[in-house]
Amino acid sequence: MSSKYKRVLLKLSGESLMGSQNFGIDPDALNGFADQVVDAHKMGVEIGIVIGGGNIFRGVQASAHGIHKVSGDQMGMLATVINSIAFQNTLEDRGIQTRLQTAIKMEQIAEPFIRRRAIRHLEKGRVVIFGAGTGNPYFTTDTAAVLRAIEIEADLVVKGTRVNGIYDCDPEKNDNAVLFDDITFKEVMEKDLRVMDHTAITLCSENKLHLKVINMNTKGNLIKMLKGEKIGTSINN
Repeated sequence: MSSKYKRVLLKLSGESLMGSQNFGIDPDALNGFADQVVDAHKMGVEIGIVIGGGNIFRGVQASAHGIHKVSGDQMGMLATVINSIAFQNTLEDRGIQTRLQTAIKMEQIAEPFIRRRAIRHLEKGRVVIFGAGTGNPYFTTDTAAVLRAIEIEADLVVKGTRVNGIYDCDPEKNDNAVLFDDITFKEVMEKDLRVMDHTAITLCSENKLHLKVINMNTKGNLIKMLKGEKIGTSINN
């Protein structure tokens, strides 16, 4: 069965790469996510990826310890590039052609982000990984993911988490948390559900960009969702 979507942007948190560790990159988690991307690629889906950097460095925590907010965010952007390089290598080990584009110029490591070039890579069947966030402080990698999705004209943003979707409260703290199958961007904002920051949600809503939240720790969820199965939470206007 083929995918319902031609082009998607997958957003992974840096913390998801920690797996069972307290810091850094867990090879099992990295390989598990890469396997799902490979399976999606084999379906013919054009895939862009944005990965956070919280497993290595968080600007918010740094600013609480005396590092200037701008400097902390810049350090966080570099952490996303480290994760992106790791993911790129893992995909290429599986025979998938990739390109890494960064919002901060670092030519010895990656291409600068150029929208038309990114789209061309996708059309040629390459997985494109977008590193260094938006290149600006005060913006999260969630916002970067939505921005890149809009720029590459993706059909869908998939946010991979470690829970089964969006709940009315934290399911890891409350056994009675209720899972939403479908919800609107307005309801997400009104209920302050924090699936993404408000800037990212507003960008999705204003650009009529479909958002799905799924549990990427469950093997096969990405493929099931791409085929149209009811996986996770669907968010629209």
